[in-house]
Amino acid sequence: MKKIVVLTGFCALLCLISCTTKKEEKEEAEKFTVTNPVKIDTSFSKEYVSQIRSVRNIEIRAQEKGFLQNIYVDEGQSVKAGQVLFRIMPKMYEAELLKALAEQKSAEIELLNAKTLADKNIVSKNEQAVAQAKLQAAKAEVALAKLHLSFTEIRAPFDGTIDRIPLKLGSLIDEGELLTSLSDNSQVFAYFNVSEPEYLQYQTDVKDRAETNVKLLLANGELFKYKGNVEVIESEFDNETGNIAFRARFPNSGKLLKNGETGKVQMLVPLKNAIVIPQKATYEIQDKKYVFVVDKNNKVSSKEITITGEIPDLYVVSSGLSENDKILLEGVQKVKEDDKINFTYITPQKVINNLRLKAE
Repeated sequence: MKKIVVLTGFCALLCLISCTTKKEEKEEAEKFTVTNPVKIDTSFSKEYVSQIRSVRNIEIRAQEKGFLQNIYVDEGQSVKAGQVLFRIMPKMYEAELLKALAEQKSAEIELLNAKTLADKNIVSKNEQAVAQAKLQAAKAEVALAKLHLSFTEIRAPFDGTIDRIPLKLGSLIDEGELLTSLSDNSQVFAYFNVSEPEYLQYQTDVKDRAETNVKLLLANGELFKYKGNVEVIESEFDNETGNIAFRARFPNSGKLLKNGETGKVQMLVPLKNAIVIPQKATYEIQDKKYVFVVDKNNKVSSKEITITGEIPDLYVVSSGLSENDKILLEGVQKVKEDDKINFTYITPQKVINNLRLKAE
């Protein structure tokens, strides 16, 4: 009987120890850290969807009608300025040139005869002038025939890359028909749209204005190895979107970028008196960001915030918080609406310094 009593007491002692341990663990788990948003001058890298365009991209079209006799290039081939790309059957234009040359020769002989007769006063000087005019007209016809004949050879106006060639040898071509396109991809333009407030800040914040050097994020998620430079801002805002187009120029010596590609321009944008919070203090529901705000009674309540920019480990908040709010820093997944918590307060400067040390 005594053994049973001892055993029962021992079991009770174990239960008491176990309950005490669990209670201590629970109390330990219910200790949270709280901080404030901080207002600072900073900058962040903002992404803008961009369209890539070649510095020069033109359509090569036929200037004369005829049969496509020769194609000297292939699709995707690099060509040099002045290189012959196509030839339209020139026979008719060669015949026209020969006819014009014959008429010029006849006019030269007629002028020579008129001059000889005029010198002997057999005919008037007017006859010589008429013959001279006929010769000038004949020379003009020769020049025109040579021009038409030159149009049967289509040459590259600049160094570039040939695009698709829709027609085949022997095709009957009309004047103005598209033969191919030519792109100069040695450099490219990236066009991207900027909102009116960002444009005004870019133009007026001269001292700490956004850098004109920008980066380009490619469609595969990798950064383009060369930096670009913002060099042009268009003259008008789009009335429908309220945006204005910027243009950045990127070197493209490896010809990686092509006309028509897409990407994202990353531009460093300065911010004055920006409200920033640690990213880990937020949680997301249906693409919306929230934080838990702690009131004077130590109760937590969720609050939606708007993020305008992202810095390593930090969010720039445009609305929803002030620098006087207390927000839950850690444990956002462990609390519920209106929970009363015990917390330890950490200054935002210390939080940011710890994040920087962790990043390093």
